[in-house]
Amino acid sequence: MTTKPITNFSAVSDLVPITVITTCYGRNHHLYNLLSSLMHGSVKPDEVIIVNDDADPKRLAEFALNIVKLPTTANAAVNKKTDKSSEIKFDIGHNRNIGAAHATHDTLIFLDVDCIVAPTFIEQLSAKLAQYPNALIMGQPRYLTRPLTAKESQELQRGALSTAYLNRLSVYNPYRDNFDEVDCTATNTTHTAIKQTDDYGAFWSLCFAIKRQQFERINGFDTQYTGYGAEDTDFAFTARKLAIDFYLTADLIYHQQHAVYRPPLNHLESIIINANHFYKKWQCWPMGGWLKEFSDMELIDWADEQSTPITLLRRPSRDEIARAHYPDAAYV
Repeated sequence: MTTKPITNFSAVSDLVPITVITTCYGRNHHLYNLLSSLMHGSVKPDEVIIVNDDADPKRLAEFALNIVKLPTTANAAVNKKTDKSSEIKFDIGHNRNIGAAHATHDTLIFLDVDCIVAPTFIEQLSAKLAQYPNALIMGQPRYLTRPLTAKESQELQRGALSTAYLNRLSVYNPYRDNFDEVDCTATNTTHTAIKQTDDYGAFWSLCFAIKRQQFERINGFDTQYTGYGAEDTDFAFTARKLAIDFYLTADLIYHQQHAVYRPPLNHLESIIINANHFYKKWQCWPMGGWLKEFSDMELIDWADEQSTPITLLRRPSRDEIARAHYPDAAYV
């Protein structure tokens, strides 16, 4: 299948042979901020694939990027692992696999739609992957403490919103492994930091790079996961099983703030399905903290030591869901 760019684009000297892949539906404000940041990086990816049904082509044409727009209902035959029909609903793993299958380049950088990349992110992360071409490499997230205003988004699109400004507006997640701020600064003589880790459970597909050959060895994302939860860890565990090294880097992305649920009661049923599928594959439970909270609320029948599938005892009430809603949280 041949796909064509839908945006106006003229070749410039700072293009690099990289395909960036993102997937989105109904969050186009986040998408446009992501594209703004990619447009003003120290280098530009040669191709940006958006697996998305509803982005406005006229709006996308405002970005000086080579954008390929694919629908979420693209032929499921490109995904070797699924027997689902082309009527498949929005599914992030399925969509990432579609993006990878249509990528022009062997260097793949996956970004969630709510990312804003730091100016050197693409350059630094791709350089590290060139150094470790058989590895799985992940960037460092910071979390915006509020949504960008319309004015700030306009400044971002003009390249006038500085990293220093975004740093002041963001925080690290204290529950994750974070680099010191000095490690995140690239200069003419110093690169951002990188370290290998055996903690594959720390992988998050928010922002990562991998060569096409390794993505295909992993066989992409397992599309038996549905909705929300565990597909990231499954991907990383498969990488570990295949002896693919895993690196964390200090290359920054800024996670755009949006409301969350603590615990994620809005995803309860998909988390149950995904946790059961994960245990069947790996004989351990993912998302243990959330599962414990669900169990404590007597929503599910689960204990960490059990080997039988989780069962749903009851659905949360509207009041319970409302109390779990945090509209101003920076991170889950």
